[in-house]
Amino acid sequence: MHSSLKEENSASLAINNRQTQNESSVLTVSCISQSDCIPLPNTHSHSTRSSTTTKSANNTPKGIQPQLNFELHESDEEFDDLVGGDSDNNGELNLMDLENEEVGESGESESPFRLRSRLPECVNSDKYMMKRKFEGRVVSAGKKRRSFDIEDSMDLRRRPSSGAIVLSRKPIPSRENPPPDLQGWIETFQKWGNAERLLALDELMESCDPTQVRHVMAIIQPQFQRDFISLLPKELALYVLSFLEPKDLLRAAQTCQAWHILAEDNLLWREKCREENIDENTVFDTKIRRKSPSGFQHSPWKSLYMRQHHIEINWRTGSKKPPKVLKGHDDHVITCLEFCGHRIVSGSDDNTLKVWSAITGKCLRTLVGHTGGVWSSQMQSNVIISGSTDRTLKVWNADTGQCTHTLYGHTSTVRCMHLHENRVVSGSRDATLRMWDIDSGNCLHVLMGHVAAVRCVQYDGHRVISGAYDYMVKVWNPEQEVCLHTLQGHTNRVYSLQFDGTHIVSGSLDTSIRVWDAESGNCLHTLIGHQSLTSGMELKDNILVSGNADSTVKVWDITTGQCLQTLQGTNKHQSAVTCLQFNKKFVITSSDDGTVKIWDLKTGDFVRNLVTLESGGSGGVVWRVRTSNSKLVCAVGSRNGTEETKLLVLEFDIDQNCDNKHGTIKQLLTS
Repeated sequence: MHSSLKEENSASLAINNRQTQNESSVLTVSCISQSDCIPLPNTHSHSTRSSTTTKSANNTPKGIQPQLNFELHESDEEFDDLVGGDSDNNGELNLMDLENEEVGESGESESPFRLRSRLPECVNSDKYMMKRKFEGRVVSAGKKRRSFDIEDSMDLRRRPSSGAIVLSRKPIPSRENPPPDLQGWIETFQKWGNAERLLALDELMESCDPTQVRHVMAIIQPQFQRDFISLLPKELALYVLSFLEPKDLLRAAQTCQAWHILAEDNLLWREKCREENIDENTVFDTKIRRKSPSGFQHSPWKSLYMRQHHIEINWRTGSKKPPKVLKGHDDHVITCLEFCGHRIVSGSDDNTLKVWSAITGKCLRTLVGHTGGVWSSQMQSNVIISGSTDRTLKVWNADTGQCTHTLYGHTSTVRCMHLHENRVVSGSRDATLRMWDIDSGNCLHVLMGHVAAVRCVQYDGHRVISGAYDYMVKVWNPEQEVCLHTLQGHTNRVYSLQFDGTHIVSGSLDTSIRVWDAESGNCLHTLIGHQSLTSGMELKDNILVSGNADSTVKVWDITTGQCLQTLQGTNKHQSAVTCLQFNKKFVITSSDDGTVKIWDLKTGDFVRNLVTLESGGSGGVVWRVRTSNSKLVCAVGSRNGTEETKLLVLEFDIDQNCDNKHGTIKQLLTS
């Protein structure tokens, strides 16, 4: 058999397919003649076809051993040329088919891989390199096939002693064993400028296949996933976190322990409280300080912020607890209302004032002394000032209820006043203004110039601003008793004033609102939009909110004169607006229709009714409202006896006996 193969100088495959079921099927590739070899893939020489068949493994010549333990599958045309061109199995050597092959007449099995051409003659070289990508399938009798892809560089070498072809791997490139040209390529890359490097990277990425791109991504992505906050010094980390909104800080605190510690920093939350104008006087309340079971000290400023947020939620959507009802003044009209700290002061046309506890709702004392109705009042700390139709002002001690001074001088009803520190300026229907020292009870200055009743006054400690029924607004230097400016423009009575030290805002029965420069006396803007008397105004940070007898409320920017919002729609008041209060979030309005409404300042949207009198629309009126951070005080009654005169106190603070931390955080995160 050996001599026959040598004479024909041909190649054959020796395949052992008669193994036991527990053994893996093996494909043996061998070269019978030492002079035969496998050429380079680009060799296009072909031998004539041969019908020589391989013999069984039992007749395998000595010295030829099995080399591959898997099938070969090749779709490349060059490999088809190498193993025989157009095989019936599309180039796949399937050992399962070998077991079912038919046996010829000679008793020898006929190979399904019959070569269509002889292996080409050897060229004068001991080894030839070939890079192939092929699919290997390990096959075991009675078992399912497993597939895996192999891509590597292989050498096809001829073993001189036996003539067998041996497939051996080239070393895989690594940092220890880089390709020969890699270092030169890197050195060239490092010599380039930024533009050249970017261009090279663009070209390189375009030439990569998806597998290589994923490899690059796996290297780059971790570089952008570093926890830079934890790596920074604490001061810098806190500075970065200070740009986050409070709800984002709460999310950051849930990231990891390091971020949680940073996000609990007390100074960080103090700044957040100051940004929201949250009162810091209550931050060190013992009820706010608390420690977790692990001993971790929570930020008291953060606790204050969360408490304030919960209060805001209660204003918007919280369930309304039954209000405290403070009954007094019989069936008289409550003409003025003050709310400071835990005290509420109400003045009435029944000649008295009453001091109430905002916590318990009890009447602490009744201030008796005026001989006419009380029509104006101011309160500061424990000092109460009242003005009456009896033409006097009285100074009261809120703690004791005693009248410390009675201020005589006006010749008609004291209709308005403004208290600043220890001085109060009063305006009267006698067309004059007077400045008083409330400590001594002395009249310091008299300001004369109006020719009709003074209806409203403002005082900032330096200048006095007055509005009167003579259609005029005047600016005074009280120390010199000189009128600095007379602001002319209104065509009817001036009923309301606001003064922030720079701008003067006046509201008139002529339906207009005018904005004046306090220094020059020039009219900056005329705000047109209301249809009737502007009954109340409030000015904060260049934002003006005006309430009108036309049942609407408007929000203005006094620097531009633009109307930002009109609070109306299907839920608007059905009668004249009597009073209003606002902060950065809400506008609270009351009306003759017997309701108190809350509106969103920024959007102008109606939020809900806070108070709805059953007698509303039939005589029930909300005369005055005063608010604090967490309370609403309303003075209600009627002029026809349909509603009892009383004060309503609504509470929006959180229940200190309940731990609402988790619910508050959840509400803040979803807001």
